Amino acid sequence: MSKWTFIPLLLLIVGIAYWEIWVCEGAHLGRRFVIWLYDVAAVRYERIKQFNPMWERQFLAEPVAEVLGTLPDALVLDVGAGTGRLAHSLFQLPNIKARMICLEPSQSMLDRGKNRTPSENAHWVRGWAVPLPYPDECFDLVSCLEILEFTPHPLQTLEELARVLRPGGWLLVTNRVGKEARWIFGKTFTRARFPEILAGMGFENVEVFRWQVTYDLAWAQKKG
Repeated sequence: MSKWTFIPLLLLIVGIAYWEIWVCEGAHLGRRFVIWLYDVAAVRYERIKQFNPMWERQFLAEPVAEVLGTLPDALVLDVGAGTGRLAHSLFQLPNIKARMICLEPSQSMLDRGKNRTPSENAHWVRGWAVPLPYPDECFDLVSCLEILEFTPHPLQTLEELARVLRPGGWLLVTNRVGKEARWIFGKTFTRARFPEILAGMGFENVEVFRWQVTYDLAWAQKKG
C-alpha cells in the first residue's frame, strides 16, 4: 500500500473514531462501551460540562421544585443521574421534601454524585434505563437529561420512563437537536417529531423549550 493510499485511509479511521467516541460518546458501540467511557471521564465530567450553578438553579432546579411543590411526599426518579446534576441543584433549594432516586450505570459517576450530593433524600442506585428496576406507575416525576441518545434504543427508553410514571405525573427529558444530531444514526428525533412521539406514548401538556445549543428540553404530563 502506497503512502498516498495509507494516509487518507488513516485519516478516515481517525475521523470515524473521533466521531464515534467523542461526539457520539460510543452510542453505536454498545452500552458497556458507553459506561466505560463515563467511568474514565468521571473525574473530569463537571469540568467538561462546565455547569453554571445559577443557570442550573434557575432553569432546572426551580421549575422542578415548582412542580414538586404541588405533590405531597413526591418521589422522583432521575435516570442517568451522572454526578448528580439535578439532585445537587435541587437539594440546595430550601424546603425540598421530595425523595429522589438517582439511577446511574457508571459506578465512577455514581460515586462522585453520591459524594457531591449528601442529602438524606437522595438515594443512589446503579442500574440501566432499560429495563428500569421499578414497578409501574410509582414515580411522580421522572427526569432523563442528556442521555437519551446514548441508550441502545431511545424509544424503548422513553417507553420505560412512561411506564414507571404515575398517571398525572411529569416527565422532564432532553432531545438532542444540534447540527450533529442527525448523524447520531437511529438515536435522535427531529424537533417536529419529538412532541408527536411523547403524545403517542400517552403524554399531554407537552411543552418543548430550546434549552441549549445541542438540546431541547421537554416537559410532558402523563394522562390520567
